[in-house]
Amino acid sequence: MHRVLASFFLAAVIHVPVHADAPPEARFDPGALKLQKGPSNDVLVLGSPHLSQLPKSFDLSQLSLLNERLAGWRPDAIAIEALSGLQCAFLRAYPQRYDDTVKTYCYDTSVARAATGLDVIAATAQAERLLAAWPAAPSAAQRRTLASLFLAGGERASALVQWLRLPVEERRAGDGISEPLAADLNSLLGQRNESYQIAAVLAAKGGHERVHGMDDHTSDMPVGDVKAYAKAIRAAWGNPFSAERKRIHAGFEGQFNTPAGVLAMYRAYNGRVEADLAFRGDFGAALEEPSPQRYGRNYVASWEVRNLRMASNIREIMMARPGMRTLVIVGASHKGYLEAYLNQMHDVRIVSADDILR
Repeated sequence: MHRVLASFFLAAVIHVPVHADAPPEARFDPGALKLQKGPSNDVLVLGSPHLSQLPKSFDLSQLSLLNERLAGWRPDAIAIEALSGLQCAFLRAYPQRYDDTVKTYCYDTSVARAATGLDVIAATAQAERLLAAWPAAPSAAQRRTLASLFLAGGERASALVQWLRLPVEERRAGDGISEPLAADLNSLLGQRNESYQIAAVLAAKGGHERVHGMDDHTSDMPVGDVKAYAKAIRAAWGNPFSAERKRIHAGFEGQFNTPAGVLAMYRAYNGRVEADLAFRGDFGAALEEPSPQRYGRNYVASWEVRNLRMASNIREIMMARPGMRTLVIVGASHKGYLEAYLNQMHDVRIVSADDILR
């Protein structure tokens, strides 16, 4: 009898019409339904300029105060704006769509494959097996082996983490690291890239074994008329908000020569003004550009898909250990989007960069 009544009740509920004038508060909002018991997953999204685009006069040692502040937050994992080796393997399998993407964003693993005899998939699997049984005090040979597997798996920044954790005299060829691979890793020590000079440095100092590439370019799509597309997007960027953003960024050049100045620059990059200008001058402007082909809409769609997939990759990192701290280092234009998307997760709490970069 109870089952019969329950069936009638369920049928009645299913057939209740949903009125268009339902109050806004009736909408389902995942971000409002947060974890009530236990520690949340804390996420700090650090919006960064791309160091490769800063003036050549910029001295990487001026990042010291910034790195000190971030290390003080003690992240459990660090995610970077880089494609994983596994995604690059997928992209390489579909050159008809992703040939340009691979050339631009993927690390050539051929030298590492020659040294280890392993392709990306096999190297990744072997690295995971090593990490699952990783000793508390690995030998230098074990670290070189893991570094070689990371390189063969397309995880260059993680290989650098292992290299940095070695004593200087042990940063040499051997145990899967060929002479060319050793030279490559040594070259990364001075390369102007936030994934190396901030993320890998912090990971090594914090006792991490790797960093996590969370970028995603699977939304990349060949454009039929590249010139017309580029012309439309550039025209959209020609607006006062874009000009104001460039003016603000140009003003940072006077702050590059001291650690305190660099820290102040990062505070500005992580402020609300930066996020607003990024939308108004770039994506918001492109959204409304008037080309008949709606090139701006294509551009914004790809951008949104990319950020959504980046957010899901970051979220996946936290599955391994609920209640962890994750530092995300990403180009400043991504920051607002990633924070908004990640804040929809039930047990994620966004940490203000202002509190860390004081």
